[in-house]
Amino acid sequence: MARRERNKFVKRGETIDILIEDYAFGGKGIGRIRNEHGEFVVFVPNTLPGQLVKAQVKKSSKKYAECKLLDVLKPSEDEVETPYQDIPGAPYIQLPIDKQHDYKTQSTLELFKRIGKVKDIESKFDEFVSSPNTFHYRNKMEYGFSAIGYNREAKTDVDEFTLGFKRRGLWWCGDNLNSDSGLFDAQLENHLKDIRAYCENTGLAPWHAPKKEGFFRFFVVRKSYKTNKLLFNLVTTSYDLDQFDLDAFANYLVELFGDRVAGLLHTINDEIGDRTIATTGSISLVYGEDKIVEELLGLNFEISMKSFFQTNPKCAEKLYSKVVDYALENKDAIDNTVVLDLFCGTGTIGQIVASKSNNAKIVGVDIVASAIADAKENAKRNNIKGLEFYAADVGKFLTEHPEFKNKIRTIILDPARAGIAPKTLNKIINLGAERLVYVSCNPATQARDTEQLMQSGYEIKKLSLVDQFPHTAHIETVVLFEK
Repeated sequence: MARRERNKFVKRGETIDILIEDYAFGGKGIGRIRNEHGEFVVFVPNTLPGQLVKAQVKKSSKKYAECKLLDVLKPSEDEVETPYQDIPGAPYIQLPIDKQHDYKTQSTLELFKRIGKVKDIESKFDEFVSSPNTFHYRNKMEYGFSAIGYNREAKTDVDEFTLGFKRRGLWWCGDNLNSDSGLFDAQLENHLKDIRAYCENTGLAPWHAPKKEGFFRFFVVRKSYKTNKLLFNLVTTSYDLDQFDLDAFANYLVELFGDRVAGLLHTINDEIGDRTIATTGSISLVYGEDKIVEELLGLNFEISMKSFFQTNPKCAEKLYSKVVDYALENKDAIDNTVVLDLFCGTGTIGQIVASKSNNAKIVGVDIVASAIADAKENAKRNNIKGLEFYAADVGKFLTEHPEFKNKIRTIILDPARAGIAPKTLNKIINLGAERLVYVSCNPATQARDTEQLMQSGYEIKKLSLVDQFPHTAHIETVVLFEK
């Protein structure tokens, strides 16, 4: 049996200090180790060219290694000071926004060249759409409780009651959020330390991840930009619940935030998995309303704690406007026809297209039944006709509804991060639509699907990038394909 050749540059589990020299798609910084054996590439997520970082090797092959970021030892010269507390969810907050846009544009177009085999992608590039709000753009945050905190000065974990985010690279370790992170609601985040103190003063324990025990687990907040209201969800275990006064906690939130409090929900989660909403848990309303209302492009949408909704609603308007512009560019292929809105979620895009077209029938399909229930409610609330919604697997739906064949000229696609399964994509191709508007939150899988679409006779006509998540590596893409 041949002995596996030992890597001459790094070994798994090793901690290394490395200078980041380049940027690859998805926020992966590229470092290089050079020694007598040659040159070796190291990928470290959430890093920037010019940073010196401490990283741990997770996987390594002959050609490259994948690492986990542990710490930034020295910032890049491009970075600037910000007044916000740093959090893992905003690794690029100190990089000027135009630099972030440059990195995202270059690395995304490179993906379409490399994976999608679109050599002339630059000539198809339409525009980069910036987020209207660079800071404080999110409408939802999940804060975690932990019995193990992090001492930033000593760079070590400590036993303490924390409320904030997981420390990067340390799954067992919470890091207190003491002030505004620049991503969510400044008033809420500046008061999070007071909410932490209130909970700590009850004497009940925060969640201890290694032991998988404790009372306080998560504090989830949703915000409406239309009404400026906050909807809260406190997630605890059921143990010791009789020792916690939920009504008093609701009153405390009202003391802090006044009439901004839309409501407080309480979720019981006794599962050991690290998720806010348990499959076996219960959710109950303690105070106020269990929903908030948000507005997108003049339409109103009710949002519950569980419903999916775009995280950056002001930028979502720009995203949807771009999708609708592409869809309606050829109105003949929309008016008086059937438009398929696949992976439609709560039906936002379909409703906007229906409201701007003449006598089009929009058929929305999504596997998540609760999202489809929300879509039907929203369409009723906005009094939009010509919509049908189905809770079904997209691939199965296309097989079970042959009546739509040859009637569809435009298909709108907005799949999850994994993209579209090849078999399902084949079924979509076989419908013979002349136009596809494909929205993606993961251009890597969209670039992969592009190759299959091009082999089936589709060409990219236009591509736009929408910066839904400033200060992160994420980017949304909208691509118009035509036959």
